[in-house]
Amino acid sequence: MSFHGWAPPGPRDEESGFVERKWWTLIAVSVATFMLLLDITVVNVALPSIRKDLNASFSDLQWVFDAYTLTLAALVLTAGSLADRLGRRRAFAAGLVIFTAASLFCALAQNPTMLNLARAVQGVGGAVMFAVSLALVAQEFPAGRERGTAMGLYGATIGVAVAVGPLIGGTLTDSLGWESIFYLNIPIGVAALVVTYTRLRESRDPNATRVDWAGVAAFSCSLFLLVLALVRGNAEGWSSPLIIGLFAGAAVLMALFVLIELRVPEPMLPLGLFQRGAFTGVQLAAFSVSGSLFALFLYTTLYLQNYLRLTPFQAGVRYLPITLLSFFVAPIAGLLLSRVQARFLLGVGLAAVGTGLLLMGGIDPDDDWTTLLPGFLVAGAGVGLINPVIADVAVSVVPKEKSGMAAGINDTFRQVGIAVGIAVWGAILVAQGVNKVRSLAPGTPLAEDGRPRELVESASSGDLEQALTFVPPGVRDLASTAAREGFLSGLNTVIFLGALLSFAGAALALWLVREHEIEREAVPPTPEPAARSGPDAV
Repeated sequence: MSFHGWAPPGPRDEESGFVERKWWTLIAVSVATFMLLLDITVVNVALPSIRKDLNASFSDLQWVFDAYTLTLAALVLTAGSLADRLGRRRAFAAGLVIFTAASLFCALAQNPTMLNLARAVQGVGGAVMFAVSLALVAQEFPAGRERGTAMGLYGATIGVAVAVGPLIGGTLTDSLGWESIFYLNIPIGVAALVVTYTRLRESRDPNATRVDWAGVAAFSCSLFLLVLALVRGNAEGWSSPLIIGLFAGAAVLMALFVLIELRVPEPMLPLGLFQRGAFTGVQLAAFSVSGSLFALFLYTTLYLQNYLRLTPFQAGVRYLPITLLSFFVAPIAGLLLSRVQARFLLGVGLAAVGTGLLLMGGIDPDDDWTTLLPGFLVAGAGVGLINPVIADVAVSVVPKEKSGMAAGINDTFRQVGIAVGIAVWGAILVAQGVNKVRSLAPGTPLAEDGRPRELVESASSGDLEQALTFVPPGVRDLASTAAREGFLSGLNTVIFLGALLSFAGAALALWLVREHEIEREAVPPTPEPAARSGPDAV
């Protein structure tokens, strides 16, 4: 009975409020994820313009990505632990502020060093948001069909960001300059921050662990030394004391990290979790797709813009097939989560990515961009299939209160895959290109000392015309041909190796991921029919 038209809220009203909150949570997380991924995809097509304006080298271009992914990978686990202790909403908001502010400094950068430092700070903010985003979704959506729907929409957000990113990046770069791609993050970040503070609820893990600072230091320093060795290996010489020392230091620090994690009472990466096959399998799946297709986007973009001479906008249009397929397949994958075992979805998706990469390879000097089209279509479908599955399984193989840590571990494997993948593929591309240049120009000055590497890196970064001015006129045409074919030879090699990595990830996912280790929505048992008596009873 009401009093003056007022009645206390009933269960239906509370349920309505819950529905509203959980969808606002999904919106906030999706907007933030959209910003993070948009930043990556728009930077991708803007790299040649950044190189030209800031006079950046080939390794500078690699660091534009790796400065971001390294700090993200090194800190995402710590961010997850801090969020569990201090509050996930508070941490998510702090990540938004850091990322948005760093975007402003990226836009104001006057040289590659300033840009890459700002990108590293962006990675700090990105680490916090990545670590908390899936945990926020998991706490609002129960396991099973409802969470699968949410993850499908989350995957669709990834698809939209990847789809429109190249176009937005190309349009902004062509019309307003590369700085505008970073200014774009500011209004998006502010909007996400408003939703976070007005619509999301706070949550914590009552049993949250202390921050494992020793583990953070060992892990991040090991990754940095590894990537630095891979990026500098061709220039310094793979057998030089510097490179050997960097690899040795990375190995020692990683061994120290493992030792720390085994001994500290509250490790940032509980190694015991890897005893569960599904947990290990989903991490390897995330590493495989990130280390193959996503890491190779840098080098396919250099091919489109620096080899084929497409503008940033034209390059963005060429990426539409792969991005649109990813966008349309992701929601379907979310619906299939409650019907098809996750290992089959992961295996098929990663196999499709590998097949797509094989179709992209074998590029000839006279080929147009359409040689990539079949591979773009197949790989795009594969990415759309596995993204929501990885997101769901990553937080469904651990207890709900550990979802922040689980999301952080999964994001760590994603970002390590991109950072290490970019460095490894860049090292192999240049090394293979150097061999090709020497085979095409034996006995000439082009094959001497560090000249082959300079030519290949110039062709890769779009600086070949300037590099040719230092080549003797008599061999200038040969130098141009050798440099361009060297770049293609290296590109074809790394695309093939990326395909092998995807196929390996598919096999491991099929082998390791088991459905009984994944938390699913309980299906109520069907009541047995009442026993009958008499002549009709069976």
